[in-house]
Amino acid sequence: MEIREFRDSDWSEVWGILKSVFQEGETFPNSPDTSESEAWDYWIKKPKHTFVAVINETVVGSYHLKDNQSGLGSHIANAGYIVCPENRGAGVGHSLAQHSIDFAVDDGYLALQFNLVVSTNKASIALWERLGFETVGTLPKAFNHKKMGFVNAYVMFKWLA
Repeated sequence: MEIREFRDSDWSEVWGILKSVFQEGETFPNSPDTSESEAWDYWIKKPKHTFVAVINETVVGSYHLKDNQSGLGSHIANAGYIVCPENRGAGVGHSLAQHSIDFAVDDGYLALQFNLVVSTNKASIALWERLGFETVGTLPKAFNHKKMGFVNAYVMFKWLA
């Protein structure tokens, strides 16, 4: 698997994964009917960096990295991750996560914070805990899960410096 910076030619595959993840309504707060242009702004235009995981010339996952806050909070990064449903459980998420941590350090960030980790996303929570993230807050009923209704979400944090 290769992890590299996003290229415009990757967009159709990234959009396909994003669309699938958004329509699932289980891990991202984005509306299931998010348009392609809205997804482009969210995943490509607004973040500082976007990377893709590629296996045999096929994009199987992606992450974006950006400042969690502006100004005096810009030393903390925030990121989002997607993995193609067919490739989940195969280590793609772990590879993207480790790459993002290493890249964040190299890019000068001192910490990485996730603002909305859905409490029912057990695989993601387990991954972040294995990589040294701590749950620093619980947001009661902060996520309207497509199948389960309102569920808690966590703020997870890792100091990188």
